[in-house]
Amino acid sequence: MATRKARVRFRTKLLRPAEPAGAAWCFLRLPAAASAKLPSRGLVTVEGTLDGAPFTATLQPDGEGGHWLKVEPALREAAGADPGATVTLEIAPVEKEPEPEVPEDLRAALEAHPAALATWKDITPVARRDWIHWVTSGRKAETRARRIATACDMLASGKRRACCFDRSGMYSRGGMGAPKPAP
Repeated sequence: MATRKARVRFRTKLLRPAEPAGAAWCFLRLPAAASAKLPSRGLVTVEGTLDGAPFTATLQPDGEGGHWLKVEPALREAAGADPGATVTLEIAPVEKEPEPEVPEDLRAALEAHPAALATWKDITPVARRDWIHWVTSGRKAETRARRIATACDMLASGKRRACCFDRSGMYSRGGMGAPKPAP
């Protein structure tokens, strides 16, 4: 029987991102003590409440050993929280990580490489999410295309994890991080 993860309760400020200007979504940064209670410095899917409104979402690494959460307008409205307000969250890691959405270009490449696809189907959802995050974190189209080709080659050779991928963003040059808050 799976054990239920302990819930983490904290308060933090709901922020508007500086970019893109006028974004409908908000975000929040988890306090260091809250992030420290989670199982990973990388992506972590949680379920919980924001000022009483239930949600399930994947926390993003902030590049500093912690996490941040993108708060979509529907959740913010359900919670009755305005940007700048201090909100209360109660979260816990999900029992089973959800299957990630595979970008179309990566899906097509995998389908064209049967050996890569076989390994892909055999790895965990967390490992698939890491591969997807590694591929999509490239800023240029040519970087993404090169990473897709490299991923297919590595998967075809039986490699189950993305090579040299810093899941926390702490050791990457400006790769991952929380948005900058608007003034």
